[in-house]
Amino acid sequence: MNQTPAQQKVQPHKGLKTTLIGIIVSAVLAVIKLFGGIFGHSYALIADAIESSTDIVTSTMLWLGLKWSAKPADEEHPYGHGKAEALVALGISLALCIAAYIIARTSIDNINTPHQSPAPFTLIILVAVIVTKEVLYRFVLQTGEELKSNAVKADAFHHRSDAITSAAAFIGITIGIIGGDGYEVADDWAALFAAAIILYNAYRIARPAVGELLDEELEPELTRAVQATAAQVPGVRLVQKCHTRKMGVLSVADLHIWVDGLLTVQEGHRIAHEVKDSIKNQFPQMADVMIHIEPAAL
Repeated sequence: MNQTPAQQKVQPHKGLKTTLIGIIVSAVLAVIKLFGGIFGHSYALIADAIESSTDIVTSTMLWLGLKWSAKPADEEHPYGHGKAEALVALGISLALCIAAYIIARTSIDNINTPHQSPAPFTLIILVAVIVTKEVLYRFVLQTGEELKSNAVKADAFHHRSDAITSAAAFIGITIGIIGGDGYEVADDWAALFAAAIILYNAYRIARPAVGELLDEELEPELTRAVQATAAQVPGVRLVQKCHTRKMGVLSVADLHIWVDGLLTVQEGHRIAHEVKDSIKNQFPQMADVMIHIEPAAL
């Protein structure tokens, strides 16, 4: 559904608000899980607290990145600051990798070191965390889909990874409690499994961010729709090339269109503007449409 300019203008602010909510929720959960893990003798819960702490760091990075990417073009950045968003997504991915390494390293150490079984009350904490993080994941993901923002969607998957690590911790602690002596390490194996999930999410976040930085083509359906819209403008003989790429929360299209070779420069210029206006009206996410005019053979 098309959006009005006013709706498009408010979108970055919506992303900032969503990110700020994520920071506050992650901070509260990190404190609860940390103390729950310490007093409940559960490293899986402490590992979960570490994951939530990275949520705070990465969400803060995202908040700063969204503010930066929303800045208008200037002399030094004539194409705007949209690429900052992809850089932030890569930063989030790197932070996840670091968190996974810390969790995996400590889990292996704990597996080789006998320790006390987790306390049952830690399960109550984990249930509350899983529900909260899953709700937050869906909320942030919906915002990311509305904004077409890889960084916001990356932040959403970070919340989902937190819910998964909590679920893994829940399973590990449950096995440790029910199994009794000799099953204490189930808690640490759960934390190790959580580290693997975090690494997978880091890849899912980094892949589209790299694609955006390398100006990877957007969805083929979008490119074909833009090309079809341009072809319907009176005076356009042929749309020879059409490429689309991401620029922050917005997109950019590049087209080569053929017009009558006997037209004046002024007429060709008018047709190009009509093509641009038609595309931007049909696809509000387009920050700019760059058009090259080719003379059609007589």
